[in-house]
Parts: sequence; structure tokens; C-alpha cells
Amino acid sequence: MHILVAPNAFKGTIPAEKAAELIHSGIKKRYPDAKVVLEPIADGGDGTCLLLGKSSGFQKVEAFGLDPLGRSKVGFYFLHGDTAYLDVSTLSGIRHLQPYELDPNVCSTFGTGQLILDAVGKGAKNIVLGLGGSATIDMGLGILWALGFVFLDRQGKEITPFSPDALFKIAHIQRPLYHRDLKFTCLCDVNNLFFGPEGAIPVFGPQKGLQPQQMDPYAGRCQQVVAMLSAKSGRVFEDRAGFGAAGGIAAGLSFFYAVNMEMGAGYFFEKVDLENKVKSVDAVVTGEGRYDLQSAAGKGPYELLKLAKKAGKTCILITSGNAGSETGFDRVIRLPDVDMGRADLAEVAQENLYQSVIQQFDLG
Repeated sequence: MHILVAPNAFKGTIPAEKAAELIHSGIKKRYPDAKVVLEPIADGGDGTCLLLGKSSGFQKVEAFGLDPLGRSKVGFYFLHGDTAYLDVSTLSGIRHLQPYELDPNVCSTFGTGQLILDAVGKGAKNIVLGLGGSATIDMGLGILWALGFVFLDRQGKEITPFSPDALFKIAHIQRPLYHRDLKFTCLCDVNNLFFGPEGAIPVFGPQKGLQPQQMDPYAGRCQQVVAMLSAKSGRVFEDRAGFGAAGGIAAGLSFFYAVNMEMGAGYFFEKVDLENKVKSVDAVVTGEGRYDLQSAAGKGPYELLKLAKKAGKTCILITSGNAGSETGFDRVIRLPDVDMGRADLAEVAQENLYQSVIQQFDLG
């Protein structure tokens, strides 16, 4: 029996690589003679470029940068030829913040821009950005800051990154004297626009600390900043699917750089040749923390299910909750619910995953 184990991250509890190892251990416990191949997957969410870089054997480069609140951290990206692969979450991720630190009026993507600038210094001309897991709603202004753009207040004074309410202080924008000819490919797992009732502010703002009474003023201010970016660049703004991801990073970059939006799952699968790997096995095992209706709109496990069905392979889903069966998975291994507030959450989630595979995994 030849099995491909290809889980997504179990958000908030188990990274994709660790999940793959635990599932592998559980399968081998139950079926010692099974041949198991591990290929943890990502779909534009947190850690997509990390997995892609490691799976592809690209050169890993470490560099110092600033987190969402301006604290120094060691970040990294992957370099392959003239292309750099990096996740926004590496330095600008919400995972770096305690709940009481969430504040879109302060948090910035400046650190991500520092990593991009470091990669450019090493010859990168194409930047692949994994947009998942960001802590910001700054429309990528922090990245522009790091790339040499200057933002001024009404008195002509320069505004510094991470200053409170920086977005509300901007009155003028200065382009850098030297413009870098960069191309961005932005990977995402959502297709939300930036503006509108399903946009970045009402849908993702609360996760990043935006309070209900702040929604309308923040959206209005973003409209004003977009008008300034449009005037400075000479480009008319057209909201696009995916611009709502990561607080509008792709939207802001699109005024000055070529930006290509890609659904992360399809991009990742093509880069790691997942379709052929599916064809070479008897069964596929995937999973994520909680499979739901949103999962069937571009998330990794559902896209993998489509590959498995196309190849005529059995596909098994591991998840919590009650969804999954109705979307075509041959079997669903149900995980027990876990109190997300407990201190030993990760340890309990990992043990639950391992034991659930041992108890429920069955190829019939």
C-alpha cells in the first residue's frame, strides 16, 4: 500500500510539517508495511513559501528585520535564481503578537519590506509573497516604506513606520529617486476584494484588533490613501479578487509594481509537482484544523481532493467539526474538539491527531 500524506497546517495548533509526521507515525503504527510519502501542503496561508522553499531545495537566506510592532527579529526568505520566496507572516505575522498587542493603527509590514530589500540586494527581481497570517491592514505601505517611499504629514514632516495612526496622518507621498523594477506574485487562500462588505476591513479587521466603531473611519481613510496612491502613480485603482488578503498588501503594491494574484494551492501544487505524486500512490491523506464551506473555495485539502478524484485515488480527510463528507472525501477522520484557550493546546492537539489516526485510519 502506497500512501501520500499531504496535510495543510492545522491552524493555531499544528504546522503542516509536524502534522505530516504525526499522521505518518499513526499510519505506520496501524499498517507497518505501508509505504508512506510525506508532502505537507500550503495554499497561500501562513508558511506557504516556507514549505515551498524547503520542498524545492531553494537557498535559505536569513536577515534581521522588524516585527509588526517594530521589534527586531531574525527573518528569512528563499532564493532561487532571481526569484525570492517569502511569507508575510515571517516578520509581519499575527503570531508574533499577544492578543493585547493587536493594533492595526500601529502594526506595519515594514519588516516584510526589509526582507524584500535584502533579497533585491542579492539579485532578486521577482518576489513571491505568501500573504497568509498577517497582523496588518496597512495596504502594503510598510513594504513601500522599506523600499524607499516617503510619507509626509500636512506640515511636510516625515512620518515614521510604526507611529500610532500613521495611516491617518499621511498627506503626501514621495516616490524613491531610484525605482526598482520588481514583479510580485502574491499567493493567497481567499478571493476577497479590499473594499466592500466582504473586504479586508469588515471580514479580517476584527481578527487583527480593529474594533466595530473603527470600521467605517478606517475604510474611509483607506479610500483617501488609495486616492493619493493613484494620484502619485497615475494608475486608476481597480479592486481585484485577493486584494483583501493580508490587509491589502497586493492592492498597495499594484500602484507601483507589476502584481500577479495567484490562489496559493494551485501555485504550490504546480511547483512541487503534486499531481504526478498523487498519480503514483494508492491513497491520499490530507487534513486541516476545521474543514468548512470556506475550505471548498480554494483551500489546500479541497484542491487536493480534486486532484485525487481526477486520478481515481482514495482521498481521506482529517479534521475537526462535522464537514467534509458532503464534498466528496471517501472517508473523514474526526478529531475531538480542543479548548483553544488551554496552555498545553499544541501538545494536546498533536496527541489527538496521532491517536485519531491510530484509531480511525482504515483503507478498507
